[in-house]
Amino acid sequence: GEALEVTREVNCVIDFIHGCEDQLQKLKKQKEKGLLYGVPISIKDHINCKGHVSSGGMVKFLGQVKEEDSIIVQVLKSQGAIPFVKTNIPQTMINYDCSNLIFGQTLNPLNHQKSPGGSSGGEGALIAGGGSILGIGSDVAGSIRLPSSFCGLCGLKPTGNRISPSACSDRTFVLAVTGVLGPMARDVDSLALCMKALLCEEMFQLDPAVPPIPFDEEVRLRGNPMSPFAQQKS
Repeated sequence: GEALEVTREVNCVIDFIHGCEDQLQKLKKQKEKGLLYGVPISIKDHINCKGHVSSGGMVKFLGQVKEEDSIIVQVLKSQGAIPFVKTNIPQTMINYDCSNLIFGQTLNPLNHQKSPGGSSGGEGALIAGGGSILGIGSDVAGSIRLPSSFCGLCGLKPTGNRISPSACSDRTFVLAVTGVLGPMARDVDSLALCMKALLCEEMFQLDPAVPPIPFDEEVRLRGNPMSPFAQQKS
């Protein structure tokens, strides 16, 4: 409901992911409660979700319904998350605004005269508007960092190949800089929880090219100037 209200205002959601309810029923039967149990997650347009299109903001991709979830979506589901919407991006994604000829212009929820940034602009607008608490964007040259900055959010561009990029529609570009998927949220703790959930056995098995290194909680705490551990050290 919240996501619908936000997108009516700022045009950030391009599709509602059907099967959310089934996913929820499945979760209830699972013995293992994942780290993201019951958390609704928004997904950037170009990340494949079964039964949906990954348009890349381009008309030529509109007929191509994806038959499989991308690895990141499979892992999110195995950790109990519920992907529930797909969000808008600029055409071809190589743009710091967020508009295309299919879904139109996404606005910044903090100021409708401004851009939410790009290319994960739909994510930025939806989360900042209160329609999602955690989202997955992608970043080559600022596509998570810019919308996070423009919309007053926290975002993380992980190290290249830390999270499987498999089954995302931006593989058509040959880039000198590795594109990476990463979380966007309203606080750093949510980003850390998401990374911890993603860097799990499931991820390492589904994509053997991803180094099987789990999330290191201590490194994160060492880097936090507010933590008592860091203060002790200094």
